[in-house]
Amino acid sequence: MSLAASRDFDFIVIGSGFGGSVAAHRLTEKGYRIAVMEMGRRWTPENLPSSSWILRRWIWRPRIGLRGFFNIQLFRHVLILHGCAVGGGSITYANTLLEPKGSVWRSGSWAGLADWQSQMPAHYKTAARMLGVNENRILGPADRILKQAADRAGVGQTYYRTNVAVFEPPQGEPGGATFPDPYFGGEGPERATCIGCGGCMLGCRYNAKNTLDKNYLYLAEKHGARVFAETRVVDVAPLDAKADGSAGYEVRTVKSTSWLGAPRRRFTCRGVIFACSALGSMDLLFRLKENGSLPALSDQLGNRVRTNAESLIGVRAPGYGEDLSKGIAIGSGIQLDDHTHIEATRYPKGSDAMGLLGTMLTGGRPGWSRILLWLANLAGSLLRHPFRTVRCLQPFGWARESIILLCMQTLDGHIDMRLRRPWYRPFRKVLVSQGRRIPTFIPQANEFARRLGQSIGGVPMSMVTEILFDIPGTAHILGGCSMAGSPANGVVDHRNRVFGYKNMYICDGSVLGANLGVNPSLTICAVTERAMSYIKPAARTEWNDSA
Repeated sequence: MSLAASRDFDFIVIGSGFGGSVAAHRLTEKGYRIAVMEMGRRWTPENLPSSSWILRRWIWRPRIGLRGFFNIQLFRHVLILHGCAVGGGSITYANTLLEPKGSVWRSGSWAGLADWQSQMPAHYKTAARMLGVNENRILGPADRILKQAADRAGVGQTYYRTNVAVFEPPQGEPGGATFPDPYFGGEGPERATCIGCGGCMLGCRYNAKNTLDKNYLYLAEKHGARVFAETRVVDVAPLDAKADGSAGYEVRTVKSTSWLGAPRRRFTCRGVIFACSALGSMDLLFRLKENGSLPALSDQLGNRVRTNAESLIGVRAPGYGEDLSKGIAIGSGIQLDDHTHIEATRYPKGSDAMGLLGTMLTGGRPGWSRILLWLANLAGSLLRHPFRTVRCLQPFGWARESIILLCMQTLDGHIDMRLRRPWYRPFRKVLVSQGRRIPTFIPQANEFARRLGQSIGGVPMSMVTEILFDIPGTAHILGGCSMAGSPANGVVDHRNRVFGYKNMYICDGSVLGANLGVNPSLTICAVTERAMSYIKPAARTEWNDSA
């Protein structure tokens, strides 16, 4: 028996999101025996929650009995929204797939490592085809309002319909019709056309959203990959005396949804791919470096974590005549200036839990003066418009009455993450953020929200964490295991290979070397497609040559 065949698998992929699913599919195609370890649950249209108020099936906090797919983590510098499921963040993301400006490849830690601008278009094209990307044709009231506001602001010419991973009906036809696989010549599952309910971020219950379990991961499983759901990896260690992974790795796991006494399982493999999101990969790799399993990991781990320079603001219009939740989760966008763009975003009618994070938009400088200004604004609004103010501050009806404005910038800025034992968690180390504060609001975006609110009789809103704690929110955390030319500057090379170890890769948002300024999912897929293209077919692999 060959040494490779003596292992349980050739590659173990940790995580099934936009990097992990791509890696699993491409390596299965090349003849490798693949296992995918996924901490989250497997979801279907039948078991997804109908509302965000069903917390046990929406929020992921398994230690307290919440076994959903959406997570919120608060750090000193940022509030991070992310997903956890078979299919990773694709279950809860807004299915918006955009390419960044070419300038991002000339900045950040990956600049100059490869001829990115000539190489990446082919990988973006492949990823877009696999994900079923098309220009959005389902525009709701919020998209029309965004276009009108852009015209008044003098940037109407920048308005665009988003590219989305949704199976949409032909123009003029109603949604809800079921068809055989429309993407992979019958290799994929049957699909149904989108009905424009706005529920993409709550998980599509109508089989229209092109989540990874319907394309990359579906095909990987169909052709032999094994997915271990509700499985959390707790250790990865080399099997060889040299401790560089030349002879492969052992991977130990526990059941992620067990409360106490979860039994450990042990698997062996020749190669490992970390793809458990920027936060997940950083957390796991920090623990493996600290406990001595992977001591050679670069000391750059956790550095240059980026938030896509985001701000989550919006407008709530109580009593507005149309249902603002209708459409695709993110159906359109505009460019405010060379570095700033805004997308119209929504949750489905009745899913109002996120409204608990909203409050009146307030400018001013961060700190006590801004909190006092916010209190003054609240008091004045209550005196002038008591019923409307109370209506805006309570969550019920929020999704139907609100336009969320997701603002992103390409301007560079970053924080660092470390594994520490903070005073409020004395018995367990956790990820904590450090570094300079991230700006908590973008003045031009705030002004745009104010004007849009005036035009529809609505109230501009922002997140309460921005006002009270000077903490912005983001759904696009990037970096922390950045690409670089050497371990002195990063954690992986330009082919996603981990410095210091053989047959070990990182394929998720943690490797991205610059703020993209757009939704990052397509870029994560494309960068992973590129990394996997360098791996030889299984029949030609010489494992001691780092795959």
